[in-house]
This record gives sequence, structure tokens and C-alpha cells, in this order.
Amino acid sequence: MDAILFSAVPHSLVVRVTLLSYTKDAERLCAAAAHSCYSEKPASELMDEWTEKKGERWLGSPLDSGHHSVIEHANYTFSIEGVSRATTHQLVRHRLASFSQQSQRYVDMKNAEYVVPESIAADPELEKRFRALMDKIWEEYRALSEKVPVEDARYVLPNACTTNITVTMNARELWHFFELRTCRRAQDEIRAVADEMLRLAQEASPFIFKRAGPPCISKGKCSEGRMSCGKPRTELKRA
Repeated sequence: MDAILFSAVPHSLVVRVTLLSYTKDAERLCAAAAHSCYSEKPASELMDEWTEKKGERWLGSPLDSGHHSVIEHANYTFSIEGVSRATTHQLVRHRLASFSQQSQRYVDMKNAEYVVPESIAADPELEKRFRALMDKIWEEYRALSEKVPVEDARYVLPNACTTNITVTMNARELWHFFELRTCRRAQDEIRAVADEMLRLAQEASPFIFKRAGPPCISKGKCSEGRMSCGKPRTELKRA
């Protein structure tokens, strides 16, 4: 499962999100685990009794009550490719997750591969200045990398530099991630990535992630207080 999102420039790079792996029978597992709290039977027996209708009842009640610990048993692993370091710096702040990121010490960064923010790309003069700066940065990086270790030359590389990262989260942490990063107040790039991760998660486990998204969708109201954008999302298309 994957999708191309938007271009990272130059060299026709694209941001791509792929759902690499997820817990087999995640909804069946989480439903059985949830119902085992209220049943004389253990989850091993409840797994065999599970039906889609029973699962929605067993899992729906705790989810509706906000008891999301029962979905921690399901894990999802994504490959996120061609995003900026600015976005991965935000992404790794979600500490209840596992990350494996492309190394700038061991991977050749001599090709100028970077993301131009949409607000800059929308203004031809600003985009021209931005690209000129990127060209200069990579010129200096190449010169430095010929004389000093690459791990030292990389100090000049910008947050715009592209990278790849593998991310694993359990379903509960994904819910939290989606509440923060699919919100309109999230930066454009990470919001686009989060929207696509949510779409893929909903394909894999539709009942678990049925109501996942920003608080205006998951809770029916904004939780940002005075910082609210005032424009609640009604569907998860890129804003």
C-alpha cells in the first residue's frame, strides 16, 4: 500500500508513504483483548468466537469511551520517503514510536535533493532565491566533503534536505499522531504525510481508525482553544 503525495524538487523527486506491515487480524486481536476484560473466557478463546458484528461491539464500546489501551496490541510500520528533515524533526518528537532514518554520515548527499515549501514555491521570486541558496549550500557541501569527513561536511546541509524514514507505531499512538498532525494547524508537509498514513491505516483496519483524525473529526470539537484555526475539517483531503 503506498501513494505519491507531492513533489520534492529538483530532480522530480516525490514524497511517498508506504504501509510496509501491520499486525495480522489487528481488529480481531484488539476486540478479543478488549472483551477479555469483561469475559470469563481468555482472548485465545474469544479470537475463535470473533465475528465482525461481535468485534464492532467488543471494540466499539471501549473506543467510544476513550479507552484506547486495547488497541495498543496492533502495530503499523510505514516507509516515508523523500520528505524534508524539517518534517522528520517533527515526526521523531512522537516518542512512543520506533524510527530508522537515512544517515547523512553514510549516504552520499552530493546531489541537491530538497523540498521547497508550498508558500515559497507559490512566489517565483522567493522560489528563485530559495533555489539559488540551495545550489550554493550543495556547492559548499561538495567542496567540504572532499577535504573533511562527510559527517562534518553535513553540518551545512539544510532542513529542506530530503530523507527517508521508517516508522512503527501502535494504533493508540497513531490515533494521537493523527489528532495532532492531520489538524490544519500542522505544517503542510507533515499534514500531507499524516493524511496519507491515516488513509492507509483505515484501509488496513477500518473499524479501529474509523473516527481517527483531527479533534474536529475524532471528537467533534476543536481542542486548540484560542489557537483554533476556526475551519474544522470535514474530510481528510489536503487543505
